[in-house]
Amino acid sequence: MKNIFKIVALGALVPFTACQLDETPKDHIRDEDFWKSTNQVRLYANNFYNNYLPGDIRAYHTFGPYGKDADEGSDNMIKVDYDRNNLNGERQIPASDNNNWNWASIRNVNYFLGNYHKVPAKFDEYKKYVGEAYFFKSLLYFSLLKKYGDLPWYEKALTLDDKEELYKERESRYEIAHKMIADLDKAIEYLPAKTAGESFRVNKEIAQLLKARIALYEGTWEKYHAGTPFGVVGKDGSDFLKLAADAADAVINSGAYSLDNEGVENGYWSLFNQTDYSTSREIMLWRKYSPSDGLYTFWARYSRLGLGKGFTKSLIDTYLCTDGKPITSSSLYKGDATLVDVVTNRDPRLNQTMQVNDGKHFITHNSTPPNAFKYPAFYGPNEDKCVTGYQLYKGHNTDQTQQEIGKGSAGYIYFRYAEALLISAEAKAELGTITQMDIDNTINKLRKRVGMPSLNINAIEKDPNWQFPALSPIINEVRRERRVELAIEGYRHDDIWRWAAADELIVGWKPKGAKKAQFAPFIDKEFTQDIYNALLQDSNGYIDPYQKTLPSGYQFKVERDYLLPIPIDQITLNPKLKQNPGW
Repeated sequence: MKNIFKIVALGALVPFTACQLDETPKDHIRDEDFWKSTNQVRLYANNFYNNYLPGDIRAYHTFGPYGKDADEGSDNMIKVDYDRNNLNGERQIPASDNNNWNWASIRNVNYFLGNYHKVPAKFDEYKKYVGEAYFFKSLLYFSLLKKYGDLPWYEKALTLDDKEELYKERESRYEIAHKMIADLDKAIEYLPAKTAGESFRVNKEIAQLLKARIALYEGTWEKYHAGTPFGVVGKDGSDFLKLAADAADAVINSGAYSLDNEGVENGYWSLFNQTDYSTSREIMLWRKYSPSDGLYTFWARYSRLGLGKGFTKSLIDTYLCTDGKPITSSSLYKGDATLVDVVTNRDPRLNQTMQVNDGKHFITHNSTPPNAFKYPAFYGPNEDKCVTGYQLYKGHNTDQTQQEIGKGSAGYIYFRYAEALLISAEAKAELGTITQMDIDNTINKLRKRVGMPSLNINAIEKDPNWQFPALSPIINEVRRERRVELAIEGYRHDDIWRWAAADELIVGWKPKGAKKAQFAPFIDKEFTQDIYNALLQDSNGYIDPYQKTLPSGYQFKVERDYLLPIPIDQITLNPKLKQNPGW
């Protein structure tokens, strides 16, 4: 019989992994021989880390801390070819979609939750692993919620005999989100605090941060999608926004974490390319790679070139000048004729996020001779090209060894403390309760780290280029800070979706890059005239990668594209599943 929702499994063999995130699966244990000891509960929980956190064991397809696609599919970063499905409305309803509408992972967690009580030991001896299970169940459901909205909720691992459950309707996203929060409350109760927890495992504060992340997402989704087919009737998101603020503040007030590298030169840049975060005060959960054990990443090998990506002018123009003013009003702004001009007198995070040909940015610092960045990688295979002229530097490791095949060991970041600060500020700004003290405890700590002026809530410089002019100045500035601090860490797509902002930021948008003319001196010295000529530019001289392929800009369909369509085979199997709006 065909599996329903991909949640029914044979269950004769249960996969388990060894004791840390960086270890590969070592064994398969028969179910009837399991649930005999606390250690077996731990072994089952280890399975969650290797399988349900982003980034595969050897990171063949993962670019460092940012995930496979980083901020592609948003207005921060573009790739060689335009985004057909997420941004341009070309997605079709799939016949099946095992990559997205897949419930096997949730079944695996539910199986654990339905069987751990069989262990002949006191609950206190293994309750932290139960907390981990509730954490991962919420993480998995969150991924599905973002993709599909309303969902069926499952409390147990179903069998083929559970006909009613298998063929049930979807529940409101509001109810699903509250059930996720309830599971996270159990995780928070059962998990140890950081001070009593283990490295490479989820703790109480990490669960609180995930709770804050989910609550912020749902709260802003309900607020900004209200009155549309994607909204929740009678809900404005305020209850979730309060939960988000409280959960983020719980992380902050715990004192368990703080920001790294305050006042350290290039400290923001170096935060994202380390091989060992065991002493970090900011990185809350990360994956360790060990090339000697066959566990390695290709990140630095690709980030030394263009990765087939490029930052957009939209992102670059977001960064303030060092006087705290936007480029539209600051006398310090030097323009954008060259990469050096772009970063001069700007928020230091810009200089530490993009490559600049100033003799201080390196591709490889310890090669012979050192390989300083001179120009973007406009040539080579697609995975090596820089698309816009604004080439990635954040997270790049300039150590030559890190760039060799099979030797990359940069850690993969999952949760960092800065996100808690940003969630606290945004949730309170959306609720209209934010104070200067709140700003000082969140946004201004991030700015202080890099030497930027503090934000004064009563003296915000008006920016004619605010992306959301209909919203309050403080919401615009909190969103700016989030975009800058979390650039290319994989949050921007979710932000645009939850803010219902595709009509403002995506529809009709034509991504642009750097000024093309600045690279002409490299013709025949570093690349050919043909390569230079292939760089399309607009009437103002900015690189215009999609000028021919996307002449009218992106054609995102706001009436349907905020959610994925449910696959045809699933609606055929269960007619109670109603298709998402617009599909």
